[in-house]
Amino acid sequence: MKTKIRRHYRRARYILYRETLIDYREHFWTFLGAFFGIGLIGILHSRYFSASDNVFLIGSFGASSVLIYGVINSPLAQPRNLLGGHIICALVGVTIHKFIPSEIWLSAALSVSISIVLMQITKTLHPPGGATALIANIGSEKILALGYWYVLSPVLSGALILLMVAIFFNNRTSHRSYPRNKQWFHFHKRYKKVLR
Repeated sequence: MKTKIRRHYRRARYILYRETLIDYREHFWTFLGAFFGIGLIGILHSRYFSASDNVFLIGSFGASSVLIYGVINSPLAQPRNLLGGHIICALVGVTIHKFIPSEIWLSAALSVSISIVLMQITKTLHPPGGATALIANIGSEKILALGYWYVLSPVLSGALILLMVAIFFNNRTSHRSYPRNKQWFHFHKRYKKVLR
């Protein structure tokens, strides 16, 4: 029993130590990815809206950036989860808001809870998706007026921009590989060799 406890303690201490190490290279690439991902969404969509009306920079993209640029090996940060989670949650959020537009507390609660269950069923769990569903119910008048267009833009277009930037910046060095899928990793290694 004591041996098991010691082993678990050593493992937990090692994990905590590794997770709290300061790695300036990691921080550099995390910063670049997040900066360019969010910046690109803002620049592309600022041509159509004023700064205060730029509905395309929804809050859930900030949370997605933490995952896909900062914790790139997490199952929750993989492309299937990023795209699937946001799309499912946006669809659920808009649909629930169309059925229950007057009771915000009810539509918000139903949207988030149904979204979580559907992400679990489809294996696309992406925590920022819950915020995407919530924004479809409590967002500004411009967001609510988008209806199902909300799913395509800002949600799908923004998630695709974040994904493309993540693939580019997270594969610039040999110690970072995104997505975690092994087939992608081998293709990427061969592709890098061809370019050299």
